Amino acid sequence: MKIVAIGRNYADHIAELQNEVPDEPVIFFKPDTAILRNNEPFYYPEYSNDVHHEVELLLRVSREGKNIEQKFAHKYYDAIGLGIDFTARDLQAKAKAKGLPWTLAKGFNGSAPVSEFLPLSDFPDLHNINFRLDVNGETRQQGNSKLMLHPFDEIIAYISKFITLKKGDIIYTGTPQGVGPVKIGDRLEGYVEDKKLLDFEVK
Repeated sequence: MKIVAIGRNYADHIAELQNEVPDEPVIFFKPDTAILRNNEPFYYPEYSNDVHHEVELLLRVSREGKNIEQKFAHKYYDAIGLGIDFTARDLQAKAKAKGLPWTLAKGFNGSAPVSEFLPLSDFPDLHNINFRLDVNGETRQQGNSKLMLHPFDEIIAYISKFITLKKGDIIYTGTPQGVGPVKIGDRLEGYVEDKKLLDFEVK
């Protein structure tokens, strides 16, 4: 399986990082070795001093597809989850300054905590899903799928023009504003609506 991630998909987050609004979805990858499951702890890497949390809704791809038309995209995912796109901001800034890829800043070991997945039938409206991240009991990020610049079906269609999606792939759909640093000892709790899906510590 692979992890395909969407960058700059919420206007407020684009503004807080002083980035340009992209004309098309920004795509990057995380390797499968980045995944943390079952609320395993996140171990702070020794090669960064500025790891940030970015909470995101996840799509689970349910069938293989390429060149998927947007009107059929809903047939290619079957569940929603919650994930953290941990980003080594210092490594990312260094790469961006040189016009280089963000791979090491985004794809390092453990940088992709992934929750259990909830079936689409749990959601009456996929365009109105609330989610949030609390750090040490304080809400840091809040988002809603209606605020995405590129909604789920558009994301599926766009990725599949270039990259074949396969069953079991995970798509990170972008983070809302409020990203910030984590430190050893922090407890992160992530919610979709009122259901807690993530609860782990930084060690």
